[in-house]
Amino acid sequence: MATTTSSTTTEPAPPGADRAPAPPRRARRGLGRFNVLGGLAGWVWVAIVLVPIYWIVITSFKSQSTYYVTNPMLPPTEPTLDSYRLVIESDFARYFVNSVVVTAGAVVPAVAMSFMASYAIVRGGGTSRFLRISNSLFLLGLAIPLQAVIIPVYLIVIRMRMYDSLGGMILPSIAFAIPLSVLVLSNFIRDVPRELFESMRLDGASEWTTMWRLAFPLTRPAIVTVTIYNALLTWNNFLLPLILTQDPSKRTLPLAVWSFQGQYGVNVPAVLASVVLTTLPIVVFYAIGRRQLLAGITAGFGK
Repeated sequence: MATTTSSTTTEPAPPGADRAPAPPRRARRGLGRFNVLGGLAGWVWVAIVLVPIYWIVITSFKSQSTYYVTNPMLPPTEPTLDSYRLVIESDFARYFVNSVVVTAGAVVPAVAMSFMASYAIVRGGGTSRFLRISNSLFLLGLAIPLQAVIIPVYLIVIRMRMYDSLGGMILPSIAFAIPLSVLVLSNFIRDVPRELFESMRLDGASEWTTMWRLAFPLTRPAIVTVTIYNALLTWNNFLLPLILTQDPSKRTLPLAVWSFQGQYGVNVPAVLASVVLTTLPIVVFYAIGRRQLLAGITAGFGK
């Protein structure tokens, strides 16, 4: 009895069968289409932002005698540093040190307290009513602007005998920096897997050790974010130094620029030189941490 074996042969697939189908012709045209209106609006926005900055910088290098007789939008033919020299000789270094002291004295305690409060709220908020109420109060602080409570703050600072001092500006700055910091940090700590906390607890670690050995390294991007953000707000704060100080030696840079403008109102190059010197440190600080700041804020509010 003869047995026949049938062999099945597979035909080779036609070339191009494993490729994804090509998009329709109309879709291909849409991929290469330029958004003319969007690009034009972007360039207009860039011009709106850069033209004033350009004018401030070039004017600060002009002399007072040539400012009113030359085109304000043209760079100076004979640049001079007389305006910067005048600003530096007007106790500008003291105002700079005051701003650094107020910013560091407000941001460091605010971030440290916000981190510890966020950890306590995330870890114990489900079982402690006090922590839930505390979290609600922190969130309520986001809805209260500084301008609405400046008079009570002024009276409290006077009762504490801290008026006309750097400490009188530091304490309110700490209070107004905590609510947003708690919101951002608590969102980051809440995303840390619970298994990591349980593993630390089984190893015998206390809550204090877990907070600094586990939660702190994992939330470092958020800590950098709130540090930069609060430093920007504190450095540029104008209302608190204006209300809580009278002594010229206790002025910060924003208030010093305002008083300098009143003192040398006609000397436009000197006023703009003070603006450049005041803005330069915070621009450098922002440029260094810009990517970390934007990433942290986007992640914090998107969670």
